[in-house]
Amino acid sequence: MTTTTSTASEPRITYRSDYRPTPFLIDSIDLEFQLDDSATVVRSTLKMRRNPDSTESDAPLVLHGEELKPIGVELDGTPLGEGEYEVGSETLTVHQLPGAFELRTTVEIDPAGNTALEGLYKTGANFCTQCEAEGFRKITWYLDRPDVMSKFTTYIEGDKDKYPVMLSNGNLVGSGELEGGRHWAKWEDPFKKPSYLFALVAGQLQCHADSFTTRSGRNVKLELYVEPQNIDKCEHAMASLKKAMKWDEDVYGLEYDLDQFMVVATDDFNMGAMENKGLNIFNSICVLAKPETATDDNYLRIEGVVAHEYFHNWTGNRVTCRDWFQLTLKEGLTVFRDQMFSGDMNSHAVERIDDVTGLRAVQFAEDAGPMAHSIRPESYIEMNNFYTSTVYEKGAEVVRMYHTLLGAEGFRKGMDLYFERHDGSAVTCDDFRAAMADANGADLTQFERWYQQGGTPVLEVETAHDAATKRYTVTLRQSCPPTPGQEEKLPFHMPVAVGLLDPQGESIPLHVEGESGGGETTRVLELKEAEQRFVFTDVPAEPVASILRGFSAPVLVHHDRPAEEYAFLMANDVDSFVRWDAGQQYATELLLEGIAAHQRGEAWSLPEIFIAAFAQTLEEEGLDRMLKAQALCLPAESWLAERMEVADPVAVHEVRKAARKQIAEALHGELLATYEANRIDGPYEFEQEAVGKRSLKNLALAYLSTLGREETTALCSKQFEGANNMTDSIAALSALASVKGPEREKALADFYERWHHDPLVLDKWFGVQAMADLPDVTARVEVLMKHQDFTLKNPNRARALIVSYSRMNPAVFHAEDGRGYRFLADAVIAMNALNPQIASRLVDPLLGWRRVGPVRQEKMRGELDRILATEKLSKDVFEKVSKSLA
Repeated sequence: MTTTTSTASEPRITYRSDYRPTPFLIDSIDLEFQLDDSATVVRSTLKMRRNPDSTESDAPLVLHGEELKPIGVELDGTPLGEGEYEVGSETLTVHQLPGAFELRTTVEIDPAGNTALEGLYKTGANFCTQCEAEGFRKITWYLDRPDVMSKFTTYIEGDKDKYPVMLSNGNLVGSGELEGGRHWAKWEDPFKKPSYLFALVAGQLQCHADSFTTRSGRNVKLELYVEPQNIDKCEHAMASLKKAMKWDEDVYGLEYDLDQFMVVATDDFNMGAMENKGLNIFNSICVLAKPETATDDNYLRIEGVVAHEYFHNWTGNRVTCRDWFQLTLKEGLTVFRDQMFSGDMNSHAVERIDDVTGLRAVQFAEDAGPMAHSIRPESYIEMNNFYTSTVYEKGAEVVRMYHTLLGAEGFRKGMDLYFERHDGSAVTCDDFRAAMADANGADLTQFERWYQQGGTPVLEVETAHDAATKRYTVTLRQSCPPTPGQEEKLPFHMPVAVGLLDPQGESIPLHVEGESGGGETTRVLELKEAEQRFVFTDVPAEPVASILRGFSAPVLVHHDRPAEEYAFLMANDVDSFVRWDAGQQYATELLLEGIAAHQRGEAWSLPEIFIAAFAQTLEEEGLDRMLKAQALCLPAESWLAERMEVADPVAVHEVRKAARKQIAEALHGELLATYEANRIDGPYEFEQEAVGKRSLKNLALAYLSTLGREETTALCSKQFEGANNMTDSIAALSALASVKGPEREKALADFYERWHHDPLVLDKWFGVQAMADLPDVTARVEVLMKHQDFTLKNPNRARALIVSYSRMNPAVFHAEDGRGYRFLADAVIAMNALNPQIASRLVDPLLGWRRVGPVRQEKMRGELDRILATEKLSKDVFEKVSKSLA
């Protein structure tokens, strides 16, 4: 054996253009694990051959590996000696290989010391894995890239008392007892897969079992593994899984392909969940639920995430990515699928508004920052940094545009052709686009620009009505701001769904000049040029244009409208999204005016027309309560800050807070009546009407709590003390957390006393305090960092406190004394040594330093410089900070 080391240098950049087929293929891998907390031995036997499609016919074999202690290497049963292979810091290189061979390697790894939670690690008393994107190389030497697909067999051996349950991908083909209190289990996965889909779990777990009969009559065992104390929190996740399995059969004709589907819940997990073939590993927050511990939002998220990971079985596993630049191929597509599923299970209108709210809050800001990238990035230093809202949520919007352009039937035809062509393969975004185009005879050449160009496009709208000719002209102009590495942008192929309303609020049948047919009340206009005009005929009276119905493209709309048009759309539009968005756009304009006035030291208040429109929505009969609750929320502080040339988070907070208080004062009686009318005295139910009632009731309570009156505080305390579900309990606690006084301290103490034993509920306790609207929150958060129940080693706990403070409480975080910036930089540096992936996500609020004023800029940049100077800074954090400072 020869060991070499690499010298410290700036991390290497990987480019999409550098992709080459792998010189070697791995037909099968036999893995053997001798489990031990800190000295697990892993033996890997690879059946390999040279790739006939590779241009590197004489290349040596270079396998990936990190943090592995080499024990031995054998080629075709013969141990290799010194000089026959080389071990580098991240590679194993073997020379002089035949065309086909068997390579066996043995290594030792330390799961208990693996705080990064990548590869094989210990979480409490259990072993767990996370291999996406490049964690498998922390388990054994391998070609750890997604286009290398192999058949996996996994043998696991461990102490039976400590690890009675031992799971891996595929089917259990054998198990037995061994001497010394040990036992073994052997798993075979009949489907080829890349290494990122490998999974292993071992420990003291309890199984919640059920079954599902597929449409072809096969019985599939469903098994949900949790720690014993959580066995009573599995029903909702299991019900969600069965709904997802049926939906995928009904909508896409996709049936599950194994005899067993397993889910494991763990508290220590970097992501939400992972779609490993047949053995999905979930963050416990995305599985565990019962009314006393989980909110309605938790229930909805669990339903969506369980479906998302199950849907990956086809859109991610059966057809996977050729390389990591194609990540949106599986993630954007599967997010779109889970969004459509959630809409079918609940409300499409509510789901669409939730999707767009999240996109605007996170992805639009990402597009405007130093890490802006297209949904198919061109380069990366650390792949984990590109598990972003752009790749996922904007990627889903791009898939939705196929659906909008081709229709539901055309989209299904494209999906069928995609699976027919590529089942069992690792492919690209271009392959998906080609399947959509070929199945429908459509020209989608220009559509590729959505994959190539980053940034949020701007859609400018101009309208004109000619009463004499009854012609109504809609002029659309598109542009896209420069992003890092992309100064000039070409026009996108953009579907713009429009409708027209007559003066009475009725939808007008649409006829486009020069086209036959028509008559529908919503028309998808295909914008392909920088500027295009569309003329509608037979429009006798000037209409109000309803633009971007259903949010048909992920763009910012600039349409100069009078306030009366916003109010008209809020009251009359048949499209739920435009109706909601009209209120959001109107409120955004008013609040930005208020922020400017605040900065000038001038008085400002909401106009009566806005208060009246708010009251009309509040009292409207027949409107879905969840939709009503969304419509009555003012735009988020992050959205408002992004609309400013120079962001002023404190001014944004003060003005938005004043607006909420003004609404509460003007409509105090109506809000109180809404609160009382939506109370539920019976047991908790997770169904649409009950969820809507709680949403509207707790929204009313949040508005009323801004008044700071004793009776409102008493109402919050009463709800907190009498709540029979976590939705109502946490809503009341959130309101009380921003109240100075004994009620706040008592509620927080009572909540902690009741729930300190439940990690997921305790996360809520930390988060509520971090988001409180009090001037001394930074000091309180610093104290909570030292709390006996706080640890940086658990990602959920770190996110609950640090992310809630730095992202969800921007006014306190951005205090001009810079204390919030120091706090976050300290947390990033500490986390970098434990878990670089989480550290990289924590640093995000500092990356927007150029968007704020000079005082804040100087302090934020100073903290970024301090982070960059940290010894042994991870690639994850280095990439983001260096790009921000460049």
